[in-house]
Amino acid sequence: MELTFATAFVAFLGVFLISFMRGAFGGGFAIIGIPLLSIVMDPVTAGGMLAPLFVAMDLYALRYWKPSTWSKVDLVLLVPGLIIGIAVGFLVFRVLDHRAIAILMAVTTLAFVGLWFVKGAEVTHQPRSKPKAITAGFASGITTMVAHSGGPPLAIYLLPLGLSKEIYAGTTSLFFTVGNATKLVPWLLLAQPALETWELMGICLLSIPIGIWSGWRLHGALDQRQIYRACYGLLIVTAMKLLWDGVSGYMM
Repeated sequence: MELTFATAFVAFLGVFLISFMRGAFGGGFAIIGIPLLSIVMDPVTAGGMLAPLFVAMDLYALRYWKPSTWSKVDLVLLVPGLIIGIAVGFLVFRVLDHRAIAILMAVTTLAFVGLWFVKGAEVTHQPRSKPKAITAGFASGITTMVAHSGGPPLAIYLLPLGLSKEIYAGTTSLFFTVGNATKLVPWLLLAQPALETWELMGICLLSIPIGIWSGWRLHGALDQRQIYRACYGLLIVTAMKLLWDGVSGYMM
């Protein structure tokens, strides 16, 4: 990867967008910004560059999503599966069929969102399910490791609980704080960033505070129903991106 003005601009914009999503919804939508990065670098280089930046985002986001916004009962169920999923994703990274995983996750997510719309597109309040939480955490761990797309499995578990918008975002934020810290070393081992990549990380660090702050301001301006509808809408975008990645991979 050659460090040019165009590369720095596109990467800065991509990291800003991811940071904005982090501030507005607690995380889980990193894949929204990855297509921008793919314009100027290959996916593995992008993954290696983003891994440390995710940790920086997490540390800064903690000033907004404090312990009072964490659903600890859900995190206790979700985090063990997340860590195991990341370990499994790392061990089989080079032999997994990423295209099939992307398609399966996309179809599952679209079915989930479609069911929500059929029910009337309102905030729901369903009981917790330990098996569902463990499965969601594990699936999120695998997909966040292989594609930085761990948001859909987590959202499929959390959104039906009808948590307040602050608790939903804070729980999502801490979940990915743990996940990003866990996958940092594995991704650095896989990508082995060059000096130019580290320099680009330094440039992109500047976009994180303003991105998270801007997203947090948007979160405060939206009410509960608007936040949930935005999350479901972003799930559609994420699922379509995953579906495209998977299908186009088979066509090449």
